[in-house]
Amino acid sequence: MLKPLLIEIGVEELPAVPLLKELSEIEKKWVAVLEKNALLGEFEFYYTPRRLVLWHREFKTRQDDRVEEFYGAPVEIAIKEGVPTPAAFGFAKKCGVEFDQISRAEKGGKEVLYFSQNIPGRNSSEILGEMIETWIKSLNFGKSMRWGSNQESFIRPIRWLNVILGDDLVDMELFGVRSSCETYIHRISHFGAKKVNSIRHYFELLKEGSVNLYPDSRRESILNAFASLEKEHGITIEIDEDLLDEVVAITEHPTPLLGKFDENFLELPPEVIITSMKEHQRYFPVFKDGKLINAFVVVSNALCEDFSKVIEGNERVLRPRLSDALFFYRNDLKKGLSTEGLEKVVFMNGLGTLAEKIEREKVVATTIANLTHDNIDLNALNRAMSLAKADLMSEMVYEFTELQGLMGYYYALALGESADVAIAIKEQYLPTGEESALPSTMLSAIVALSIKLDTLIGMFSIGEIPTGSRDPFALRRAVNGIIKIAVAHQIPLNFSALIDQLASLYPQNKEYKKSIETFVIERLAGAYVGVNPSIIQSVVAKDANVELDVLEIDRKIRAVATIAASDSFVEAFSTFKRVSNILKDEAMDKGFNVNEALFENDAERNLYASAKAVINTDYESLEERLDALFALKALLDNFFDNVMVNAEDLNIRTNRKALVGMIYAEIYSIADIKNITL
Repeated sequence: MLKPLLIEIGVEELPAVPLLKELSEIEKKWVAVLEKNALLGEFEFYYTPRRLVLWHREFKTRQDDRVEEFYGAPVEIAIKEGVPTPAAFGFAKKCGVEFDQISRAEKGGKEVLYFSQNIPGRNSSEILGEMIETWIKSLNFGKSMRWGSNQESFIRPIRWLNVILGDDLVDMELFGVRSSCETYIHRISHFGAKKVNSIRHYFELLKEGSVNLYPDSRRESILNAFASLEKEHGITIEIDEDLLDEVVAITEHPTPLLGKFDENFLELPPEVIITSMKEHQRYFPVFKDGKLINAFVVVSNALCEDFSKVIEGNERVLRPRLSDALFFYRNDLKKGLSTEGLEKVVFMNGLGTLAEKIEREKVVATTIANLTHDNIDLNALNRAMSLAKADLMSEMVYEFTELQGLMGYYYALALGESADVAIAIKEQYLPTGEESALPSTMLSAIVALSIKLDTLIGMFSIGEIPTGSRDPFALRRAVNGIIKIAVAHQIPLNFSALIDQLASLYPQNKEYKKSIETFVIERLAGAYVGVNPSIIQSVVAKDANVELDVLEIDRKIRAVATIAASDSFVEAFSTFKRVSNILKDEAMDKGFNVNEALFENDAERNLYASAKAVINTDYESLEERLDALFALKALLDNFFDNVMVNAEDLNIRTNRKALVGMIYAEIYSIADIKNITL
């Protein structure tokens, strides 16, 4: 039989961020509990700041009966000369019966010990308490707390519990709270508990009590109200999706309101105002004609007809925040950009202070600048490297750490530094993620590369190597950034050569070059999202002495990826894989000498002539070169049809291997295509 099931767990206000981090797992964990108890069915999960709700329109009132089967050891092992062995008695004990109740069955072609029993299903009402407790305790919100006399902890104290199956209350207890037919509506509407007569009555109560139970509905109502405010006031509200998720999570009856702040605060950089509003107050910034204006939108959870007091209160709370920020900003401008003090800040044991890191980064930057074909202004580069970390000593960055780099940019411009230097300071941390922008100028690119390379090499030189999911210094992201920047700005960066050039800057007590090379190779897939990983490996994992020339690797990966996507490659692949199998014991870099005098038929002569023509032709791109090499497929197939490669005559056999070897060696110089999986 199927009945509706409502599970409501009432809590004190849930913090939004931990809830949202666990959100994707909450339903999965309830599914796991349902599956374990053979009660799987469709359900919906809802949340407000004061409740977690599971809603089954149809729920089994009883588990299905089932047959439980056990298979034991083969009979020939379990019974010796008609006498049960310890293995037989052990199997019976596992099944919970005497040995004389054990039977036999066939499994895997052998006769084995066997036992089966009918397990009657239990009433859902009997096990729901255990199921809900298992689910709640499986949720991971990070920090948790204990309250009252409870020894167990949860993200916030549980205050009420409402579990109704059909028309009946399910009697259970959770964290010392007993289930009851009660719920709580919006506090301003009614502070105490409300009696719930039925599941249908529950949903009606919440609606009448100004609780919008449905997150998607709350989100939609907020966005609709935003659109109305924009139309009414001719403004644009910047919608940060993460912030919107938070606001949805902390409101039961959301009402967006437009507030204002003193226009004098617009002296601050826009990012400072926006960060202060978002991080501290969860306000949405407002723009007009593309510029930030002295207004904000707050999403209120209040119930009232006149929201003027709510708006005034939020304006009053924001004012001191912005006043502090303006004070920091003006103070920082008075002091100017300076790295004084960074000599006292330890970057990492074994790598010295931040001041010492800056000096290393300057050397790295000059080395990279000398690799480029651009006319880099070395004075501007040195200035940018010198000032890149200066804002770490500012009061503003001390308060808003996420603005480092950006504040350096604003201070640099205000203090008369060149636009190129200021932009390089701002873009030093780019890219910050997979979809992030890259540094916009060559100067910025070199600054960003130098900072990342110094951190990467430095950390490996003292043995701080990422393991598993642990990567506290974001070295994986740094490698992805280095590759993307070098490719985008066509900087001829060779990891292998650069590590050697810069070796004197780092501790010499560890052999770290090979570890960095391996780490970079492993991270290439992250820089080429969407490219078949086996294509990347075919380019870089051919031998132990691969040179990590970023631009050359990029050319090869893109060329092989383009060719591999063509229909002709699939057809040619089997032929060239056959070639690679023939040459599996040959070194591809040794050179293959072919003696035309040893050819015995036209299949050899024609293949050699065409292959030599392809090899000796200069192509504009690697794609064209690979195309021409793969076009030899028909001649290779004819060669295999008419020629015995493993001839009895050793000289002829060696010559024929050399013929196919000279072709595959040309492909191998780009990629070892036998490693590609289609």
